[in-house]
Amino acid sequence: MDRLLRKFLSQFIRRGSMTVTTAGGMKFSVGDGSGEPVEVCFVTADAQRRVLINPELGLGEAYMNGEFVVERGTIADALAILLDQADLLPQWAKPWWHLRYLTRQLKQFNPRTRSRSNVAHHYDLDARLYSLFLDADKQYSCAYFETQDATLDDAQLAKKRHVTAKLLVSRGQRVLDIGSGWGGLSFYLAETAGADVTGVTLSTEQLQVANARAVEKGLTGSAHFLLEDYRDIDGPFDRIISVGMFEHVGVKFYDTYFARCAELLSEDGVMVLHSIGRSQGPDSTNPWIAKYIFPGGYIPSLSEVLPSIEDAGLLVCDVEILRLHYAETLKAWRQRFMARREEAVQLYDERFARMWEFYLASCEMTFRKQGMMNFQIQLTKRQGVVPITRDYIAHEEARLRALEGGARPKLTLAGE
Repeated sequence: MDRLLRKFLSQFIRRGSMTVTTAGGMKFSVGDGSGEPVEVCFVTADAQRRVLINPELGLGEAYMNGEFVVERGTIADALAILLDQADLLPQWAKPWWHLRYLTRQLKQFNPRTRSRSNVAHHYDLDARLYSLFLDADKQYSCAYFETQDATLDDAQLAKKRHVTAKLLVSRGQRVLDIGSGWGGLSFYLAETAGADVTGVTLSTEQLQVANARAVEKGLTGSAHFLLEDYRDIDGPFDRIISVGMFEHVGVKFYDTYFARCAELLSEDGVMVLHSIGRSQGPDSTNPWIAKYIFPGGYIPSLSEVLPSIEDAGLLVCDVEILRLHYAETLKAWRQRFMARREEAVQLYDERFARMWEFYLASCEMTFRKQGMMNFQIQLTKRQGVVPITRDYIAHEEARLRALEGGARPKLTLAGE
């Protein structure tokens, strides 16, 4: 088993510098020696076996169980090497990929009841967990780093400002926020843009927090939150925004999603969709992420999304690709989580903390080393609704920034 592991890892890892100690005591190095050296150790032969059989699932499970240990560097450093190879997958793992791809629509089949249970798996965790690493406004999606030295709180405020600018919201307009989370974007739209916002979520935990925050902010008259599926909401709306929710829809439901959005959007309406995307075409969901983090989730390629937009009769007015913004967001989340890791252990246990650490690190390195990105698509139902040049976005951002009153977000850890 040790020799087999050495053979396979030597074939796969051609970049970087990694030293591996097997459960049987064998020690070997792989890679070309470049970069900071990382040293890892397998504690059990069973962990080695599972990684060899199905590395995309087995490595995360081995780390969660304490059977794969990083002795020099961090799990983020190890994953930076593993995800920076010429082949996205080891040769021996590709049969698993083909099987997942063939069955992906079944695993992404998200009718109403399954959508709700999938959301509960991730978003109905103890609210204190998210307060360990998110910004003060609890934005759980890709931030927008306008400058390299922007703080996480600054970047999340910039994200809200950026998508709101693309909506071209006028005071008093009805806005639907699909996947409203803990309410931060809805509150920005209500407070800064003066909109009448309805936020929908499938998370009971998020709904309770959003409603409590609306009362605290005195916004119950302009920010309303419902525990409801996007397929069941009543319209029409002047504007529709969806940030970080589309990843839970599933390929089989893209036609349903955009058809419903078209029905809900007024004739002069504007919609902005913000989602994680793939730059390298359709794929399948990582099995570890699907099992432990986002059941039913899938990251789409634009080639999968645009046909459903066209079939719904919507017009694409603008597409923006955000490169590396999510890598920086995840880096900030990971650093903040690690600074308060012991609190996560107290909330759950050590295995859960290792799972969350692996989740944040693996996602960061996937965005940093592979073909993941975020896209923002602006949609309308007819021509002439938005300006014909993109400079209006900067003008709107300047107007919104002035309406914010120059107030900067508190530079605290979320929940403090």
